[in-house]
Amino acid sequence: MSMRPRISTRISAISESATLAVDARAKAMKADGRPVIGFGAGEPDFPTPDYIVEAAVEAARDPRFHKYTPAGGLPELKLAIADKTLRDSGYRVEPTQVLVTNGGKQAVYEAFATLLDPGDEVLVVAPYWTTYPEAIKLAGGVQVDVVTDETTGYLVGVEQLEAARTERTKALLFVSPSNPTGAVHTREQTVEIGRWAAEHGLWVVTDEIYEHLVYGGAEFTSIATAVPELADRVVVLNGVAKTYAMTGWRVGWLIGPPDVVRAATNLQSHATSNVANVSQMAALAAVRGDLSAVERMREAFDRRRRTIVRMLNEIPGMVCPEPKGAFYAYPSVKELLGKELRGRRPASSAELAELILEEVEVAVVPGEAFGTPGYFRLSYALGDDDLVEGVSRIAKLLSEAH
Repeated sequence: MSMRPRISTRISAISESATLAVDARAKAMKADGRPVIGFGAGEPDFPTPDYIVEAAVEAARDPRFHKYTPAGGLPELKLAIADKTLRDSGYRVEPTQVLVTNGGKQAVYEAFATLLDPGDEVLVVAPYWTTYPEAIKLAGGVQVDVVTDETTGYLVGVEQLEAARTERTKALLFVSPSNPTGAVHTREQTVEIGRWAAEHGLWVVTDEIYEHLVYGGAEFTSIATAVPELADRVVVLNGVAKTYAMTGWRVGWLIGPPDVVRAATNLQSHATSNVANVSQMAALAAVRGDLSAVERMREAFDRRRRTIVRMLNEIPGMVCPEPKGAFYAYPSVKELLGKELRGRRPASSAELAELILEEVEVAVVPGEAFGTPGYFRLSYALGDDDLVEGVSRIAKLLSEAH
């Protein structure tokens, strides 16, 4: 009998999505009747706006959308994405530079699969979203972490990036607003980083899916617009999931130089063919529409943001910088590790998160999932009452730590 592994080494090396795993466990506990409050999933608690749903219903009745369509996306959607990109970030692209993907995750994977050869290094600012490392790994790339912390509001500078750069560095992953920290780089910081990347001939892959979710005095700046000299070496990732509360519709996109988009489209033609046509027509209604529904959601997120930051910083041992974008808080819990809590001494943020789930039925994602142990990520894209109740439970439990 053959002793060769049943599962390939390449796929065996992939880790489960920690955020989805936490969310799945919280939902399973809820299904068992337990009053679990989940801060795990990065998913707006609002329904998709009605006008988008109606566009999908209409498309479902149209026989044209019952058949295959171009693998790279419906022509009218690609044009609308190009128009929306110019409207929202000032970046002018042609429809031929757009690839419509099955959600933002496929855009992430296809970007790295198209750009990287085995051994190519990618600079990744930590904390980072859980999918980036797996996409880089699958493409044969080598992730090089550039670690930030709460003392700088999780912002990275050129000096740190230059210290991490080697002759094998091919790309920088730039994410602002950030998941998991909510950090937003200023225009000046973005320009400095983009010019540094251009000077060294690096590719920049920038994930702009939280572009409309910024708060206070923060402003979203597209590195593609801010640094025009990057135009031939920048890949922009985006989608409708967060802005329009469409996580389940699975529509994202990749924007880049024509040769990159052609190559990524070839990959997609063999991997999935076209994105579901009904979802594409829903996305078309979304990107062509105004941003009034988005603004109402942003106002709710802003209110919750201020509440959760205040409550977390009132917990002894927690330090939570104010997030400027997205819908996540990323507090440090390092001061709480090793303290006794209900007969246990959690030595890691993963152990502390497990204890919180078991003792007070609140699900958070530990920093280990994002490359920086000693932290929690809490999504505040949930109802106001649940948010207050969940953090209150955490605070009451942690007040027992000694």
